[in-house]
Amino acid sequence: MTATDFDSEHFLKNLTRKPGVYRMLDVQGKVLYVGKARNLKNRVSSYFRASGLATKTMAMVAKIHRIETTVTKSETEALLLEQSLIKTDRPPYNILLRDDKSYPFVHISTQDGFPRLSFHRGLKKGAGKYFGPFPSAAAVRDSLNVLQRLFMVRQCEDSYFKNRSRPCLQHQIRRCSAPCVGLVSKEDYAEDVELAILFLQGKSIDVLEQFKTKMDAAASALDYERAAKYRDQILQLRKIQERQYVHGDAGDVDVFGYAEEGGQNCVQGVFIRAGRVLGQRTYYNKNDLSLTAGEFLQAFVAQYYFASVQRDIPKSILVSELSSDHDALAQALNDKAGRNVQLTQDVRGQRARWLSLARDNAKLNLRSHLADKSHMLARFQNLQDAVGLDEMPQRLECFDISHTMGEATVASCVVFDTSGPKNSLYRRFNIDGITGGDDYAAMEQALRRRYTRLIKGEGEMPDLLIIDGGLGQVRRALAVLAELQIDSVKTLGIAKGVERISGEERFFLGETEIVIDGRSEAGHLLQHIRDEAHRFAITGHRAQRGKKRRQSELEQIAGVGPKRRRQLLLHFGSPAGVRGASVEELAKVPGISGNIADQIYSALHE
Repeated sequence: MTATDFDSEHFLKNLTRKPGVYRMLDVQGKVLYVGKARNLKNRVSSYFRASGLATKTMAMVAKIHRIETTVTKSETEALLLEQSLIKTDRPPYNILLRDDKSYPFVHISTQDGFPRLSFHRGLKKGAGKYFGPFPSAAAVRDSLNVLQRLFMVRQCEDSYFKNRSRPCLQHQIRRCSAPCVGLVSKEDYAEDVELAILFLQGKSIDVLEQFKTKMDAAASALDYERAAKYRDQILQLRKIQERQYVHGDAGDVDVFGYAEEGGQNCVQGVFIRAGRVLGQRTYYNKNDLSLTAGEFLQAFVAQYYFASVQRDIPKSILVSELSSDHDALAQALNDKAGRNVQLTQDVRGQRARWLSLARDNAKLNLRSHLADKSHMLARFQNLQDAVGLDEMPQRLECFDISHTMGEATVASCVVFDTSGPKNSLYRRFNIDGITGGDDYAAMEQALRRRYTRLIKGEGEMPDLLIIDGGLGQVRRALAVLAELQIDSVKTLGIAKGVERISGEERFFLGETEIVIDGRSEAGHLLQHIRDEAHRFAITGHRAQRGKKRRQSELEQIAGVGPKRRRQLLLHFGSPAGVRGASVEELAKVPGISGNIADQIYSALHE
């Protein structure tokens, strides 16, 4: 029985009219699509009508081998189950939001006399106040920078803070009031923290008034230096207000604008908390079932709040288009938030301008995205001509090796297709069992591990294998491919020129040197993928090297196992902090006795 043999008439005859979820599967048992319905029979029947189906929908229906259904108590319950199954099954015809990271927050600790401002991502386990979520780590860093300049609240780790004997650089550049060494009283510091909290709550007007009051008081007391400080803070705050705040419309709002062009879709999110625009984020997704704009946005919003990371739901969610059957989504949002959530496209005033901003940015970003894809396709076509390939390559892989004098050798593999880098397919290989510094052996090991897996069906073979190296490295690559009996992959080596100048590289197709203009589209593409492989390799190498160096010194001390090493590093912040500690300070760490403290100190100061 093939996928086209599905007896829809018989299936529909016995299908219930209750709400629920349906899963469409192909002949291999893979889930094609997951959907929810207020009336299962009516909804599933719509896929098998005689006419009116989009071409993409017809293509999916032709693959159906069987359909599984789950009845639920309500359409709202069906929606939640649908999103859970989408997350689990990752069906190719569903909208798949590739955004599974929790959004970051600004955290203010409250467990000690000098609270700390910090970046936080994940569960809110620690004591204190959390502000956000922010759309990106960059948005959090920007806010933390603003808070440092305005309020001089510390951001250093607690272990660093507790072991200072003099002010650090942050104090010298006027980013911290140095509570670690007593240069600010607890009372004054607490005032700064309260002002920072007011700022994060969107009460910048209150902060401004307090700054003005403090400036006037300082001027009246003839303390002109302090008055000038408050004047500068007022000027900075006003600049920030102009850039980030919308007066007269406070509140928590998420705004989503939609654009579609050239078969591609884009959703632009704008995130406002307490009247402050925290930032924007762009999402690109497929629309394989030719959904309307309203249907697409409804599916997107459902995934955004339910299927991926469980996110905080604001009081208002604005969308540029809304489907007629959005009641279940609105109810699910209310149930999840435990309060009324406004889901609407009908807004006026400032909120209408936010919605227009999101929609316009979605259009602009989508056009830029399409232009980039078109440009990348032109580069691939030029590469075909430059290398002399029979067909335009669809997939490229590039390998690079990174180490420091043979230490912590890491190989990288980056993947490009005609749409650009495929970050999710990047791989790193920690190299061992070779002589340190032997790049040939490292490359050979990485290639053998990579292509052994591809032979087993764990990935797709590239059309062109690119090696960041000269003829020697290429020969090793050819030997590995021959050993694994892979003859469908061409190999291209990129050797740095005599002066190591970008654009002056030498190229080897197999063992034959060829000429590629480094300033051509093909040359730019090869430089791009080579540089990306180098970046990915060196990032992995530095992380591996840092890990080994952090662990090595302490691992050699008798009586200091993993648990004690962890306690020491948590307490002092780094191996350098442990090395700089006295015996008495070491003995204060939980699990470290006086005798063990003596051993640690002696071992680190031999």
